[in-house]
Amino acid sequence: MRETRLMLEIAITHLTSKIKQSGIAALGVMFGIGTYIIMMSFMTGLNLLLDGLVLNRTPHIQIYNKTEPTEVQPANRYNDLKEELLVIHSIKPKSRKGRIHNALPLISDLQDDSRIKGATPQVTCRVFYLAGTNNLNGVINGINVTNELRLFNFEDYIVDGDASSLDRVKNSILLGAGIAKKLSLSVGDYLQVISTDGITFSLRIGGIFQSGLAEVDDAQSYVSLKMAQQIMGAGSNYITRIHVKLHNIDNAIPISKTIESLYDVKALDIMKANAQFDTGSDIRTLISYAVSITLLIVAGFGIYNILNMLIYEKMDDIAILKATGFSGRNIMFIFIIQALTIGIIGGILGIGLGYGVSLIIDGIPFVTEALPTIKTYPINYDPMFYIGGLLFALICTFLAGYLPALKAARIDPVEIIRGK
Repeated sequence: MRETRLMLEIAITHLTSKIKQSGIAALGVMFGIGTYIIMMSFMTGLNLLLDGLVLNRTPHIQIYNKTEPTEVQPANRYNDLKEELLVIHSIKPKSRKGRIHNALPLISDLQDDSRIKGATPQVTCRVFYLAGTNNLNGVINGINVTNELRLFNFEDYIVDGDASSLDRVKNSILLGAGIAKKLSLSVGDYLQVISTDGITFSLRIGGIFQSGLAEVDDAQSYVSLKMAQQIMGAGSNYITRIHVKLHNIDNAIPISKTIESLYDVKALDIMKANAQFDTGSDIRTLISYAVSITLLIVAGFGIYNILNMLIYEKMDDIAILKATGFSGRNIMFIFIIQALTIGIIGGILGIGLGYGVSLIIDGIPFVTEALPTIKTYPINYDPMFYIGGLLFALICTFLAGYLPALKAARIDPVEIIRGK
């Protein structure tokens, strides 16, 4: 115990006698860890923002009827024609209705599945928006507002008005920002739409939404499920799509296959629906970690060089210590304690630097029409970045102190003194 205390006192004396060099070593650790935290917080925050723009509004599984070619053609049903040459041109797909057969029982079955967070119906209507003498093509989606708010963060895209107006007012509509701009409409105004059957409906604008995707904002709008069924001239069981949200997105593929095998519908999982986006997201994440790890490695070499020079400047002290009875193990312990002390101080300062700069970036205004609900630059305050930075500081400084200390512990003190 007394020996350990003595070695700690020697380590502290070495650090304080060369306070400038010790401070530079700690600053090297601080800037390395701080830069790592800043880069990871900002880059992963940006990735999460871009992912959220698509994934928050994209169901994990989309269920609908899909028009596909008939698998078995009529001519192939006759055994007498098997030996003959069959030439069939312009094969027509099997005729299917837009609505999902037995949609309500299907939704009930999905909601009973513990893996599924929720399933909400939709009705898609092709309409024309009346703009004076012009008719603009558009799509109206009938939704269950309560489910959309709960499952898909629908309120994040409302830039004016209130999404719940669809429940309060029967003929209320949430209009896309692009359409509202083209028609010079605002909340409280009335919009005339014509269904594909030629029936005109007068809808009151209860809100304006902006998804950040021009092709969506220039065409799509939302009404209540009942209003959409009325526009289609259909009953309450008329549903064209079912959107499913899962507790675990990794279950999307097996659950979609199960749905297709049990029901006569098409179930599109989110991986297929967003294959290109998913690939881009993986590449951005890989680049983020590659850049951050490179920063840590560069910082590690800088820390090693500083501590290496610090230890070699202490060769005279090493010779004196060994000449007075300190073993090689004691020498290593003294310099490793110095290195870890620098690592702890530099790591803590680096965490403070990273967090402080992240707060500054988080407060910088970031205003763009494509992202109306985003007001500042995105930052990800994941605790693992800070824990990982501190662990790297300790590991790096330990190795940076251990390797030269190991060599110093093997040096004969007589050679050092003779060289002087």
